[in-house]
Amino acid sequence: MVLIVALSSICKGLVLAWMLSAAPTSVELVDEVYQIPANQWRYVDFTLKQQPALVSATFQVLTGSQQARIALMRSQDLERLRGDQPHGVLALTPLASSGNLNYYVHWPDDYAIVVDNRAAQSSAVHLRISLEFGGSPGPAVTRLSPRRQLAVILISFAVFFGIVSYSARRLWRVVKGPPANGDQTRECPIADCSLRCESASGSHSPRDNSFR
Repeated sequence: MVLIVALSSICKGLVLAWMLSAAPTSVELVDEVYQIPANQWRYVDFTLKQQPALVSATFQVLTGSQQARIALMRSQDLERLRGDQPHGVLALTPLASSGNLNYYVHWPDDYAIVVDNRAAQSSAVHLRISLEFGGSPGPAVTRLSPRRQLAVILISFAVFFGIVSYSARRLWRVVKGPPANGDQTRECPIADCSLRCESASGSHSPRDNSFR
């Protein structure tokens, strides 16, 4: 039973370490300031080849009018936008001085983030784009920083190895058995002697001092 508890503790520790080490990986694509002429747009394209990813983009107008927005679209829609044709978007922010979008892309394809300046003057826009792999669609959850993740792993292993060491010592005592008693009693080999040997060291104490 003690061994089973120890093994269960080790398994839990390994699972926890694996979960922490398998946290989603974030890759920053862009962190730049773009000068966008009045009533024009610029774009940043990227390709997702295999893994689904959470696309996160933020913008902030630094100079100029406060009328800007960003959109996530496929490359096919970007080409339609170039030709002033009707096009679709996957995600779009409202016109404002700043904003952000988050969209989980499931399929490998070519994509683009478009920065649209709807003002009558040129604007400097700070754009940041990142991809997060290994996550899942749904509400964002708070994750520990890498330093805290490492601390949790080390503390978990220290606790589990302490439990294993304690359990191993108890198990060894059970297997080894109780200590031998040094005051064992055995019969004296002399047939006519009515004495008993009271210890293994050879000392004799008379139980009956009469010889018959």
